[in-house]
Amino acid sequence: MANDLIPFTGDRLSQARAFTGLSDEALRVRAVTAARDKDFDALWNLTQAYLLSDTSSGVRLSPHTLRAYRKGVEVLVGHAHEQAWNLLHPGRREPGMFVASLTASGLTPATVMARVAAASALYRALRWAGATDADPFADVKRPKDRTKGIVKNPPYRADVVQAMLAESDAQERVLLLLMAHAGLRIAEALAVRWEDLDLPARRLRVVHGKGDKSRVVPLSARLRDALTTLRAETTSVGGHLTTFRAYSSAYERLQKVALKAGVAHEFRGFHAGRKYAGTQLYAATKDFTRVAGFLGHEQVDTTRRYVEVPEDDLNDVVEGFR
Repeated sequence: MANDLIPFTGDRLSQARAFTGLSDEALRVRAVTAARDKDFDALWNLTQAYLLSDTSSGVRLSPHTLRAYRKGVEVLVGHAHEQAWNLLHPGRREPGMFVASLTASGLTPATVMARVAAASALYRALRWAGATDADPFADVKRPKDRTKGIVKNPPYRADVVQAMLAESDAQERVLLLLMAHAGLRIAEALAVRWEDLDLPARRLRVVHGKGDKSRVVPLSARLRDALTTLRAETTSVGGHLTTFRAYSSAYERLQKVALKAGVAHEFRGFHAGRKYAGTQLYAATKDFTRVAGFLGHEQVDTTRRYVEVPEDDLNDVVEGFR
């Protein structure tokens, strides 16, 4: 995981200002030079500056999203080197061949789409810098994944969650429950501060969710107990709940927990915990709209991909048909 870390040379706004502070001509020249030389570091820095300064999410883009964009730009630049692309003026058929090569390499449709999204972001950055008018991926067909996400990456089973909780320390237990009971994304869970909690009212305010949207989620009794235990072990009264803040650190810690619990083969990262929360809530409410609000989804159709509905869910209803 360490190779996926994004080099940090200051706060995000400072990184963006290294480009936005340039004159239009200086920015264009820098972008043209980077594209001509197929200089990955320079092209990624340009893309990151664009993403941080000229998109709706801006400086609140999650580290996970930035890692995905960085990897996609790296893959495109490597392909451009191998195929002797002119990045500023790519051939009409070259983008389609790039997508075809990704698919042929065995990548899943979801990963291919993520790589194409990053490539598109690079070209938006180049247009933003005035280096080109090219938009080569605008009409490229993306592969469609016919397998539902809930099938490919289903929620954790209850016994897996319980086994991991039994082997967790206070911080790891809180992190697990923030996802499996409160339905938080990993970036949201790692960002929670003590002042975001209202234990007497049994609620947590997610201050900066995806798209910089805030929401309030209820806290289960078990999560409140875990938070109380963690608070008793914590010397500072403010700050973040966990001493580790990086995605990679959290992943490694929970992966070790799964190994100790004997469920390493079941460990699938963080999203399966969030799906566990959504599935549990839907089983209790039978209401996708309420689950969508709980998970912080704008569209109920997104929520449907997070909830595992039993195949026999309608058996009792159909039984009474007249």
